[in-house]
Amino acid sequence: MAGLFETAPGGGAAIALDEVETSILRSFAVQMLELIGPGPAGPAEGGEADPLAALFAEGPSAPPDDPALARLFPDAYGEPGKVPDDEQRNASAEFRRFTEVDLRARKRDDALAVVRSLDELSAAGGGGGVLRLDVEQCRRWLGALNDLRLTLGARLEVTDDGEDERLYRLPDDDPAKPLVMAYLWLGAMQESLIEAVTA
Repeated sequence: MAGLFETAPGGGAAIALDEVETSILRSFAVQMLELIGPGPAGPAEGGEADPLAALFAEGPSAPPDDPALARLFPDAYGEPGKVPDDEQRNASAEFRRFTEVDLRARKRDDALAVVRSLDELSAAGGGGGVLRLDVEQCRRWLGALNDLRLTLGARLEVTDDGEDERLYRLPDDDPAKPLVMAYLWLGAMQESLIEAVTA
């Protein structure tokens, strides 16, 4: 079970993580939270949240400038790498305006679920141990691992058409090598979690 997920008895999945792996995963999840940004402001002191206001909250209409955020929140219309026409641009802006707030909230919740489960593991086992996830936690972890890989892939300029062979040929002294190793590790972890929950 070392470093990869396996199906847990009774459903869900489990993975053995040492203290360093736990620390790296937690750090990535916290950085993801910082990248996505804070959620909407809560209710005023003593007040209650207005569910209708949250339902009709509008997000941005322009794509993010940061390549990692653009990968996490892509345009809904038009082909990647091609300049969209006015109709595609307007449709993408409308789609983004009405969906990005919810999408950001889900991604934030997924990253928070990873942080919380790793904190529980650290508190129980002194930094490492066997992390057991129920079905809902598996879903959250899959979302967060996917987001982390998309973010690292954007930073490493990985293309969408499969694994970039140059990643495997980087010399050990290349400054990008640690990110590449993390990208590949997260990919193996994500694949093992998918296999564990679909077994």
